[in-house]
This record gives sequence, structure tokens and C-alpha cells, in this order.
Amino acid sequence: MEVYRFTNLGLGVTLIENEVYADSRGFFMEGFNKEAFMKNGIDGNFIQYNISRSKKGVLRGLHFQLEPYSQAKLVRCLRGEIFDVAVDIRKNSPTFGSHVSVTLKGDGKQMIFVPRNFAHGFLSLGEEDADVMYYVDNKYAPDSERGIAWNDSGLGIRWPEEPTLLSKKDQQWPKLSEYNFK
Repeated sequence: MEVYRFTNLGLGVTLIENEVYADSRGFFMEGFNKEAFMKNGIDGNFIQYNISRSKKGVLRGLHFQLEPYSQAKLVRCLRGEIFDVAVDIRKNSPTFGSHVSVTLKGDGKQMIFVPRNFAHGFLSLGEEDADVMYYVDNKYAPDSERGIAWNDSGLGIRWPEEPTLLSKKDQQWPKLSEYNFK
């Protein structure tokens, strides 16, 4: 029996759906299995996980870190609902500037894998706060942190709603075309 279903969303981003074992007590699911993930092309050495809570309408992103601190991420919504976006910022990639998006619901039964050298962000949807947990495979390096304007028209992202709250930093990121990636 397969515990996970892996679906390639394009650009190297993968949707992972968990098998859930439910009964009258509730449910159980395996949250992460390095061997199963490696068999499906996800070879991250995840070293830390982070949890955020966002009110409805909060947009976080689009964030990334410069080398050598780029991060691969496994992102899971534990509560609420998010519209999750990954943008390819690999300069020599034929899909540079392209993005994929997916809606993750707070049952925690799905997650996405975002490879290194992608900008990542999400918009909290629904009526309740969204709790998001994400594993990263590299440390946070504040001097290496960057971002792209969430509303950069060159990216063509169709957000399902207008965000109502962004951090000051997220309001000021430049467009992707303003970066000079090496």
C-alpha cells in the first residue's frame, strides 16, 4: 500500500498527498519518510521546520535566499487554507520566471515540495487563520534573504483574492526583472 501519492506540478515542484488511516478515534498519517521521498526525486536533507499562523488575507512572500543559503521546502497547511506559489528563479533554467500554484487545505493531508532556487509565498484564504508548517534544508541567513513583488505582472500569478495584509518588507520587494542573478 502506498503511503504517499506524488504528483509533478511542473518546474520540479511536487504535490505530495498522504494516505490517512482514520477510525472512530481520529486519524493517523505518516508525515515524512526520507526513503519514500528520495525514491520520488525529493532528496532534501531537511534540518529545521517552521510554523506560521496567518490571518485571512495575509500574503507572505515571495521569498528566497541567495546562494549558498538557498532552501528547498516541504510546505504543509495544518489549519485553514492557503494559495501556495513557487516561482522558478534558476537563471539558466528554460522555465525561469515561470510559476506553479496550488491550494492547500488545513487537513494537513497534502504538502508541496519546492526545490532550491525558487521564490515561495502564500496567501491565507478562508474564514479561519491558516497555520503553515514547512521544513527547510538550509539555515536562515538574514543577509541573504530576498523577495519578489507578489503582484509583479511579469510573473502572471492569478491570486484568487487580493491580499489585505502584507509585512512592510513584502510590500517593498522589487520585480523579478530588477534582479541580476548570476
